Amino acid sequence: MNARTSAAFYQDLAQVMTRAFPERDFPGAVSAETRVFADLGLASIDVVVLGERLEQFYRRRLPFGPFLAGLRARGADDLTLGDLVAFLQQEV
Repeated sequence: MNARTSAAFYQDLAQVMTRAFPERDFPGAVSAETRVFADLGLASIDVVVLGERLEQFYRRRLPFGPFLAGLRARGADDLTLGDLVAFLQQEV
């Protein structure tokens, strides 16, 4: 497990999202339950872009395919920021 706190990953995520989608006005307050599609209004192509930007930010390939397949397998219909931060903590 990564020694960085989840708060540090939320800050990283906010920074990457702001740079990746400068035209979007994301809510200031988010939580682990914030949904990427329903709450933040991202489209599936935006998630692909976000994944690429996260890989650039962390300077490493991240296994997004298996991560997203795992979410689908457990019946998730949206990606929460909590899921994404837990993934980053495990992989970075």
